[in-house]
Amino acid sequence: MTFYALLVAPFVEYGFMRRALVACLALGIGSGPIGVLLMLRRMSLVGDAMSHAILPGAAVGFLVAGLSLPAMGIGGMVAGLAVALLSGLVSRTTILREDASFASFYLASLALGVLIVSLRGSNIDLLHVLFGTILAIDDEALYLIASITSGTAIVLALVYRPLVVECFDPGFLRSVGGRGSLYHLLFLFLVVANLVAAFQALGTLMAVGLMMLPASVARLWATTLPAMMAVAAGVAVLSGFIGLVTSFHVSLASGPAIVLTASLFYFASLLVGRGGLAHRMISRPRFVG
Repeated sequence: MTFYALLVAPFVEYGFMRRALVACLALGIGSGPIGVLLMLRRMSLVGDAMSHAILPGAAVGFLVAGLSLPAMGIGGMVAGLAVALLSGLVSRTTILREDASFASFYLASLALGVLIVSLRGSNIDLLHVLFGTILAIDDEALYLIASITSGTAIVLALVYRPLVVECFDPGFLRSVGGRGSLYHLLFLFLVVANLVAAFQALGTLMAVGLMMLPASVARLWATTLPAMMAVAAGVAVLSGFIGLVTSFHVSLASGPAIVLTASLFYFASLLVGRGGLAHRMISRPRFVG
């Protein structure tokens, strides 16, 4: 098999493959930097909880318009923002920490969403909602994903410094009169928006995959925040490309193939990355008697 037939022909000959590749490109550019900030805030599992929290809204969108990705995306956005605000409210008015409240709302949201889809849809519809349909991305859904990615890039460029300060030292931001709570809510909004974009392609169960796995890879290779964001975006895009090509030639489900490709990058980085096992063993200090 030639290089062209292996890597280029699927995207030249099939429109659905081109749309899926563009979706992966947009998701990587938007989700990669957000995943890095989530990881540095030690909120990685909160991102996973948020990806499940959008399910009830997506299920309501499914009831209203069927498997319409824009309708399900709007519903997921509303549900995700509601869970984020309610979790923050609970953590500030009770003794529960924010991660505990997120976990509680995520479990309730996941169960409610599955129940709603099961009432009106088939098992196939449920699989589409949970695992996504990246090869069924249409132009309307692609515009929504691209809009979310563009908005994320613009917001990050405008409030990059306050977000970074609020990430590493929220106490300092409060001491100089910064609106830490406002930036925290803005960041949660970006997380939800990018999870909704990823939901269009990967479903609620794997939407966080292109957000957190490339971020973990970037942490093992890069030492500065801009470099980590660039590496995370690049790994996410490359995982999407390799996953799509692999799924096309081997007849695998595209969404899981993309996330598993990102997982392979992660495991390889654990071994040979700058912060991985091999580097630590080689650079371990040795005491001379």
